[in-house]
Amino acid sequence: MDNLSETLKKLKITAVERTEDSLEGCLDCLLQALAQNNMETSEKIQGSGILQLFANLLTPQSSCTAKVANIIAEVAKNEFMRIPCVDAGLISPLVQLLNSKDQEVLLQTGRALGNVCYDSHSLQAQLINMGVIPTLVKLLGIHCQNAALTEMCLVAFGNLAELESSKEQFASTNIAEELVKLFKKQIEHDKREMIFEVLAPLAENDAIKLQLVEAGLVECLLEIVQQKVDSDKEDDIAELKTASDLMVLLLLGDESMQKLFEGGKGNVFQKVLCWIPSNNHQLQLAGALAIANFARNDGNCIHMVDNGIVEKLMDLLDRHVEDGNVTVQHAALSALRNLAIPVVNKAKMLSAGVTEAVLKFLKSEMPPVQFKLLGTLRMLIDAQAEAAEQLGKNVKLVERLVEWCEAKDHAGVMGESNRLLSALIRHSKSKDVIKTIVQSGGIKHLVTMATSEHVIMQNEALVALALIAALELGTAEKDLESAKLVQILHRLLADERSAPEIKYNSMVLICALMGSESLHKEVQDLAFLDVVSKLRNHENKSVAQQASLTEQRLTVES
Repeated sequence: MDNLSETLKKLKITAVERTEDSLEGCLDCLLQALAQNNMETSEKIQGSGILQLFANLLTPQSSCTAKVANIIAEVAKNEFMRIPCVDAGLISPLVQLLNSKDQEVLLQTGRALGNVCYDSHSLQAQLINMGVIPTLVKLLGIHCQNAALTEMCLVAFGNLAELESSKEQFASTNIAEELVKLFKKQIEHDKREMIFEVLAPLAENDAIKLQLVEAGLVECLLEIVQQKVDSDKEDDIAELKTASDLMVLLLLGDESMQKLFEGGKGNVFQKVLCWIPSNNHQLQLAGALAIANFARNDGNCIHMVDNGIVEKLMDLLDRHVEDGNVTVQHAALSALRNLAIPVVNKAKMLSAGVTEAVLKFLKSEMPPVQFKLLGTLRMLIDAQAEAAEQLGKNVKLVERLVEWCEAKDHAGVMGESNRLLSALIRHSKSKDVIKTIVQSGGIKHLVTMATSEHVIMQNEALVALALIAALELGTAEKDLESAKLVQILHRLLADERSAPEIKYNSMVLICALMGSESLHKEVQDLAFLDVVSKLRNHENKSVAQQASLTEQRLTVES
């Protein structure tokens, strides 16, 4: 290591004098020392103050530039050297060198920048602001025959693409075209894997999704799926998963999704349909998720239901009832839920037996499956009185809903259970449904739902409770009393932050509760008149009108 000290001293002198031959010799010695003991050599370099001289040596004209960049790349492998490299002002001259024509300079410069900025979002953001993205994309196009340079660009893209601020810059280049071109030429698994690692974060951006679709990425992905589907090699299974996952990601953009749907006649859409009956779990999953993504607008949903997609999804669910694959169950239920949104699809799906298929998963203990199951049923019964009544009289279902209404660890499942409970009453308007819900202990949950932080849920609860009070007050009276409904209504009316529709429906409910002697007494004891009379001047006409009616009712019955 004494030689190293000598080398560093000599390097200081030659760096100032710029004698290229001596400089080159010193740099070679330094690279050799780094190869033997990187950390110790790096510490010596830091202590010598030599880094400050490197900025002036990074010039396009010098024959030593590649070696200087190589040394920076090597020392920056050590975390403790990265800030000193930044403080020595090396970033700006390195970025300038990305315009070099010399491939070795480009390679070492890219490595140096990558290592200095590794794991630092602020430094990577700085590179993005300095415009490295368009420069690197251009380099990838020019030097696509140079494997080492290509790899350097891919590593850089992989790091930079993680940053949100990079997506816009990437979208303004022809990165999609370059990556797809490169992808088509790759045979080796590792190289394709590298490109996938860049594509996945880029494909989160809608503009880039569309560019990738237009550049023909989807055709490449379908080809991979076809090649790998029957293989049991670990690499092939991994590649099949990556390709099908990426395909689903491309369908998350509205424009890219519609382009691939092509009115239901698109080659991609047709291929995806074949994945659903496949025996490969990964393809079943990707197929169901793709359908869920295609089902993001009414036109597509109507077309798919008319063309038999529901039967395919029900068959898939059927294959996964016993010890099934949870991710496949979740994906198939997601697709059915989305397909059930357009009004014209509901009756068709009900008569196809979707509720029966979905109810087979009532015993599932997996919250994601429970959540989608509830959402699917809620969509199906929307304005479908007969179906709502049939489900609402299903004691097993109602008891499970009441149980899930207490799933405090899973807010989504809890919320959806409450909403479905309320929907069964609102859409069926059936006394039998109300009796089933009362007997199963569901009333207290609807009362609690009226205090939800979401106005839409509060409202759904109040409308359901008003129907209960109008149709089956005698049956529900005790439960409404022990759930402290009257006190909650008083609170909702007195709270200035309550939405107009909440105030309106609370007053409608108060009037409906007057038919019960015990609840009527509670209303009188709580001085509702004061609260209601203040609402007669409410800015919302419906609220003001209902306040007058409620006040009259309270006065007459006091």
